[in-house]
Amino acid sequence: MTGDAQAFWLRTPGEGEIRRVELPPPGPGEVLVRTRYSGVSRGTETLVFTGRVPADQYASMRAPFQEGDFPAPVKYGYLSVGIVEQGPDRLRGRTVFCLHPHQTAYVVPADAVVVVPEQVPAARAVLAGTVETAVNALWDAAPLVGDRVTVVGAGMVGCCVAALLTRFPGVRVELVDADPARTAVAAALGVEFALPADAAGDRDLVVHASATAEGLQRALDLLRPERTVLELSWYGDRPVTLALGGAFHSKRLGIRSSQVGTVSPRRADRGYADRLALALELLADPVFDALLTGPSRFAELPDVLDRLATGRLPALCHLISYSEE
Repeated sequence: MTGDAQAFWLRTPGEGEIRRVELPPPGPGEVLVRTRYSGVSRGTETLVFTGRVPADQYASMRAPFQEGDFPAPVKYGYLSVGIVEQGPDRLRGRTVFCLHPHQTAYVVPADAVVVVPEQVPAARAVLAGTVETAVNALWDAAPLVGDRVTVVGAGMVGCCVAALLTRFPGVRVELVDADPARTAVAAALGVEFALPADAAGDRDLVVHASATAEGLQRALDLLRPERTVLELSWYGDRPVTLALGGAFHSKRLGIRSSQVGTVSPRRADRGYADRLALALELLADPVFDALLTGPSRFAELPDVLDRLATGRLPALCHLISYSEE
């Protein structure tokens, strides 16, 4: 056997634990990865942690290397960065990203890892999965030069979308959130910030990522006629109520979802690997460091997820370190 590892498991909704895992030796076409960092995706992972994945979404919400089933016990997570200790020569010793749960080491197919560019620090690379979501969203949204764009919801996904939008020529971006503390994050990303009541209207595009009915309603209110809200939120088992009896019909507004589980049909020439590789290239920009909090040690992960779920630990992407130091 290759040896032992440790993994984070959700034992029951609201209670996590660290379990021992026995690793098999990597076979042909496989790699052994020793984890350096993983990231906690606060929105999705706290919904999983609290057992709020709807039963009809159990299949679609499965992570690539998930073990167990919702609601629990389940091993979940998908933002992992480590070093290849065994495997093909082209990968051995390289820092790689993998959509793997929180675990100190793991064996996966070689094509399940993507090499992290040398100019991207390993800690920042945990954001690759979220930046990939933002890339797909902007492929769906297809903003135009000079557009006035609002992003409602300054969580991980919303902030990544806002950061990428600043690269579009002439695009003016406003980041909207109910938490005034997000002003500092917006400033670090180089975009304007507004509370929902103060947000600018008459927008060409609104991207919604607050995962609240109030945020989605405000996103619709900010649109110009004949425009669309791009919906990135995942609500779990929470119902969403909207007031569609007013300007929604007279202004011919739309709501369109963007789902990272499929590549945008606007970019049918690109595959999943292309999208993830692009996300890692974009992470060469140090502006993304503004989205990281922590680090916390791997052994603290059960407590970290509990504090994230209850709001006692404010975070966007919380970094987990696997260093023994």
